[in-house]
Amino acid sequence: MELTRVAGGDPDCRNDDCPTVYTTDRGTIAVQGYTVDHRTPDGEAVVEIPESVLREAFRALGW
Repeated sequence: MELTRVAGGDPDCRNDDCPTVYTTDRGTIAVQGYTVDHRTPDGEAVVEIPESVLREAFRALGW
Protein backbone atom coordinates (compact mmCIF):
# COMPACT_ATOMS: atom_id res chain seq x y z
CA MET A 1 0.00 0.00 0.00
CA GLU A 2 1.33 3.44 -0.92
CA LEU A 3 0.72 6.26 1.60
CA THR A 4 0.69 9.96 0.79
CA ARG A 5 0.85 12.36 3.74
CA VAL A 6 -2.11 14.75 3.82
CA ALA A 7 -1.80 16.29 7.29
CA GLY A 8 0.16 16.00 10.50
CA GLY A 9 3.72 14.84 10.82
CA ASP A 10 4.73 18.08 12.51
CA PRO A 11 8.30 19.14 11.59
CA ASP A 12 9.23 18.78 15.28
CA CYS A 13 8.47 15.04 15.11
CA ARG A 14 11.33 12.60 14.97
CA ASN A 15 11.24 9.36 12.96
CA ASP A 16 7.70 10.01 11.65
CA ASP A 17 6.26 9.28 15.10
CA CYS A 18 3.53 11.95 15.24
CA PRO A 19 -0.18 11.64 14.43
CA THR A 20 -0.60 11.84 10.66
CA VAL A 21 -3.39 11.43 8.09
CA TYR A 22 -2.61 9.78 4.75
CA THR A 23 -4.44 8.92 1.55
CA THR A 24 -3.72 5.50 0.05
CA ASP A 25 -3.43 4.19 -3.47
CA ARG A 26 -6.50 2.07 -2.67
CA GLY A 27 -8.78 5.11 -2.35
CA THR A 28 -8.88 5.03 1.44
CA ILE A 29 -7.70 7.20 4.34
CA ALA A 30 -5.09 5.89 6.80
CA VAL A 31 -4.50 7.46 10.21
CA GLN A 32 -1.40 7.14 12.38
CA GLY A 33 -2.02 7.98 16.01
CA TYR A 34 -1.68 6.93 19.60
CA THR A 35 -3.33 3.60 20.39
CA VAL A 36 -6.37 3.72 22.64
CA ASP A 37 -7.16 0.91 25.07
CA HIS A 38 -10.38 -0.30 23.42
CA ARG A 39 -11.31 -3.78 22.26
CA THR A 40 -11.47 -4.20 18.49
CA PRO A 41 -11.75 -7.11 16.07
CA ASP A 42 -8.50 -8.73 14.91
CA GLY A 43 -6.71 -6.53 12.40
CA GLU A 44 -8.28 -3.29 13.64
CA ALA A 45 -7.18 -0.65 16.14
CA VAL A 46 -8.58 2.54 17.58
CA VAL A 47 -6.15 5.45 17.46
CA GLU A 48 -6.30 8.97 18.79
CA ILE A 49 -5.18 12.07 16.89
CA PRO A 50 -5.43 15.77 17.70
CA GLU A 51 -8.49 17.50 16.27
CA SER A 52 -6.17 20.00 14.59
CA VAL A 53 -4.62 17.22 12.46
CA LEU A 54 -8.06 16.08 11.29
CA ARG A 55 -9.07 19.68 10.47
CA GLU A 56 -5.81 20.11 8.53
CA ALA A 57 -6.57 16.93 6.56
CA PHE A 58 -10.07 18.13 5.67
CA ARG A 59 -8.66 21.44 4.41
CA ALA A 60 -5.91 19.71 2.42
CA LEU A 61 -8.44 17.36 0.80
CA GLY A 62 -10.78 20.24 -0.02
CA TRP A 63 -13.64 18.89 2.11
